[in-house]
Amino acid sequence: MNYRLRDAIFSRQRYWGEPFPIYYKDGMPYTVPESELPVVLPEVDQFLPTETGEPPLARAKDWTWNGYPREYSTMPGFAGSSAYYLRYMDPKNDKELVSKEADEYWQNVDLYVGGAEHGTGHLIYARFWNKFLFDMGISCKEEPFQKLINQGMIQGRSNFVYRIVGTNKFVSLNLRKEYETTPIHVDVNIVHNDVLDLEAFKNWMPDFKDAEFILENGQYICGWEIEKMSKSKYNVQNPDDLVEKYGADTLRMYEMFLGPVEMAKPWDTNGIEGVSRFIRKFWKLYFDAEGNFNVVDGEPTKAEWKTLHKTIKKIEEDNERFSFNTAVSAFMICTNELNDAKCNKRAILEPLCILMSAYAPHISEELWSLLGHEESILKATYPVYDEQYMVEDEYLYPVSFNGKMRLKMSFPANFGPKDIEPKVLESADVQKWLDGKTPKKVIIVPKKIVNIVF
Repeated sequence: MNYRLRDAIFSRQRYWGEPFPIYYKDGMPYTVPESELPVVLPEVDQFLPTETGEPPLARAKDWTWNGYPREYSTMPGFAGSSAYYLRYMDPKNDKELVSKEADEYWQNVDLYVGGAEHGTGHLIYARFWNKFLFDMGISCKEEPFQKLINQGMIQGRSNFVYRIVGTNKFVSLNLRKEYETTPIHVDVNIVHNDVLDLEAFKNWMPDFKDAEFILENGQYICGWEIEKMSKSKYNVQNPDDLVEKYGADTLRMYEMFLGPVEMAKPWDTNGIEGVSRFIRKFWKLYFDAEGNFNVVDGEPTKAEWKTLHKTIKKIEEDNERFSFNTAVSAFMICTNELNDAKCNKRAILEPLCILMSAYAPHISEELWSLLGHEESILKATYPVYDEQYMVEDEYLYPVSFNGKMRLKMSFPANFGPKDIEPKVLESADVQKWLDGKTPKKVIIVPKKIVNIVF
């Protein structure tokens, strides 16, 4: 296999970075003796280029080797990071990069997660480094990473206002066809549900302080488009602002809920509000209507046990597939079912809190403390799925008349057609739909359907 390393981007004209172990004699580069490695960054008065445009290292007082000038450029960030995972295996070893014992114990990295820039920068250099170290017998694995996931980009939802050409007047989205307009990107932070905050818009930029508006139904409706997040498009979402408004757990879960981890996903502030409502609903499972902490030690019902273990199974499967968006959906379904059942049993809510801790660590840690635990939830034993709670004691049969479903009836799961048929025909509800007619045939498919033909 051939590799094309982009040598031109390996040199950096900045201070922070590994110095090249190079000096120059008569204009030719030479390496410093291995005994003098590593080369340490010198002190400089400023981390800026010199007045003549040389890199910051040229500011050092004596950046030479035996009187010969050293290289002023430094290596890029992905130089040192190309083999950092090997160093993590044996960080206190001052004799070698990594010992043979440590390397054979840890081997290569289980999972590498990085975006497109990682794939074309750090990843290719890390593989080159590792293959070189493998050939030298330093790394026991030829490939540095077992599994690679390139996460998709979170795209921005841009908003537009429509300026009437030659004026400082702006026309609302659905009226713009009546005028000759120019679309202009507008800061998404002054738009809510595509409705523009008119005063905020006037204060946004000096050019718009005297803006006039042609409204529809008393509002200015903005246009929108999904684009790459960019400051120039005014569609960047500041994480600090979102954390301040919704909390870190909500932001974290919403990013997972947006879609498959490897797909590009459009950001939508309306969606984060939905996740915020879910987290509040989850919190309320542990409290009564007056806001008092209310978790009891009673025995859960069969339905409650089933909800818990169905969720444990789903979260385990989704975690293994890195399908975090469907796991968030599973938490939502679980919370709704327990809320409908008015479940406040410790045997259900405690393991559920542990499950949730990987997705919403802050709220889970707080609930864990309220549940009476002094140690962090990170030290709790992870819940184990138990299939016995998924065994159905009863099955709810849809009962059809000439192929049209009219009602449902529940029977023990171990009942066969001979057990079910007489009980169906004895039912007052069934007799009502038969209206005095005699059935020609009763078709029963176990754990599926009952169909009465007449």
